[in-house]
Amino acid sequence: MNELAGQSTPIDYLPILIQLIVAVGFGVTTIIGTHLIGPKVRTENKLGSFESGVEVVGNARQPFSIKYFLVAILFVIFDIEVIFMYPWAVNFREFGWQGLVEMFVFMGLLLLGFIYIIKKKALDWD
Repeated sequence: MNELAGQSTPIDYLPILIQLIVAVGFGVTTIIGTHLIGPKVRTENKLGSFESGVEVVGNARQPFSIKYFLVAILFVIFDIEVIFMYPWAVNFREFGWQGLVEMFVFMGLLLLGFIYIIKKKALDWD
């Protein structure tokens, strides 16, 4: 143990350095090993695109509606609220009335955001 409390010496970082060397070594060895040992056959069928057993038709760069991304982003935003609500639900007794009021304010702001999304018709697919 260190004689000076709160100060670390370079030897204290040796286990981290060893772990880093082992991790990088394993990654590099695995990548090089698969290229050396693996088969080198390159056929048109092997190099072709494959998507869940369905033959590729058309261009993959075809544009599609931005609504998909909008719904995905809105889902992520409103899904994050669960991350904030879970610790509150676990500890709501310790938070007391102040915690309850703060959660109502939080939920009110989320409700205002949801009302805004509905008013802007962001979820309408027409």
